[in-house]
Amino acid sequence: MSWLTAFFGWLAEFFGNGDNWSGSSGIPMRLLEHFEFSALALVLAVLIAVPLGLLIGHTGRGEVIVVVSANLARALPTLGLLVMFVLLLGTASIWPVIIPLVLLSIPPILVNTFEGIKGVDPELRDAAYGMGLRGGQVLGRVLVPVALPLILLGCRLSAIQVVATTTVAAYTGLGGLGRYVIDGFATKDYASVVGGSVLIVLFALVVQVLFTLAQRVTVSPGVSRRVKVR
Repeated sequence: MSWLTAFFGWLAEFFGNGDNWSGSSGIPMRLLEHFEFSALALVLAVLIAVPLGLLIGHTGRGEVIVVVSANLARALPTLGLLVMFVLLLGTASIWPVIIPLVLLSIPPILVNTFEGIKGVDPELRDAAYGMGLRGGQVLGRVLVPVALPLILLGCRLSAIQVVATTTVAAYTGLGGLGRYVIDGFATKDYASVVGGSVLIVLFALVVQVLFTLAQRVTVSPGVSRRVKVR
């Protein structure tokens, strides 16, 4: 059990150190930086992937984009993308970090949005058209509400992935919670490594809970019963 004792000892050392709670390298500031990077990447991914998924799912055109996106999500290495964009764009801005995060966030949102729209009962579509609704009205008033659980699932998966992988922002010298992990390994400060890792895990759990609450608030109970969300 010595490893467990060491683990809690490092946690107590990290969180009990007053210097870790103030200044530009304190926990509040690192949390804010991590949130900013994660939120920016997720918002950009949503703005790209949701409209594209709605369009492909509704029209049935471009399904190959979804397939390629799903395969790329399993093949693209985060660190490799980061290094490539750092070499191309330098480290003078946050974009060498944000672009890889956006690219990795798009596939889950795109795939789930597409599957949500495509999976709507065809009879429901026909009934909407029979009531005189047009294509855009059918999509906005009928298909999107039914597909919303899967769309939110895609956003939740991407959000958790972004929070976890934003740690690589520290690799380029930027901030975020990853600074504790990267710098801690470099200086053999294992209290910072453990403390930073725990903060990242807790941040991801908070995001999970927030998206779960958002789904309960925004999704109709009738839709929740009809659509099985993993």
